[in-house]
Amino acid sequence: MMIETKRLILREYTPDDFDALYEILSDEETMTHYPKPFDEDRVRGWIEWNIKNYAKYGFGLWALILKETGEFIGDCGITLQNIDGEELPEIGYHVHKKYWRRGLGKEAAQAVRDWAFTNTTYNTLYSYMKYTNVPSYKTAIANGMKKIKEYPDEKNKISYACAITRSEWEKLKGITT
Repeated sequence: MMIETKRLILREYTPDDFDALYEILSDEETMTHYPKPFDEDRVRGWIEWNIKNYAKYGFGLWALILKETGEFIGDCGITLQNIDGEELPEIGYHVHKKYWRRGLGKEAAQAVRDWAFTNTTYNTLYSYMKYTNVPSYKTAIANGMKKIKEYPDEKNKISYACAITRSEWEKLKGITT
């Protein structure tokens, strides 16, 4: 599976992605909205979890590769997440901090959104984030999502849930049915 955008290639993880992913997910600044940065075992588990998701669901988080350099710069994709007590399809993303504020998260998230509505039967896609994670919230909004709720969350204290429906996406893309 591969998705291509103007500046990015999204592809399935391999165990060889460990070093590049560890650099991102173990970084304190990058993971400031998580309970704590990931250690080596958690990063290995992250890769394994996504590889299992590809086999089970046909999707997961995919490695983000910058076309210009071939560099691994993060991940973006769909996972099933517990959002306020419901298991829902969530578009998630992590981008290496040296590539922040360049629109790469937005570009990847929009490509994943389009892929999901084209290749799955989900009628709504979600992104959720800790209430303090303004960059993630802005990426969700840029992806055509709207904040639909905020709720208490053991992990995040308060989480925001954003969503876009298939009909909203079709309108956004100019698709007539």
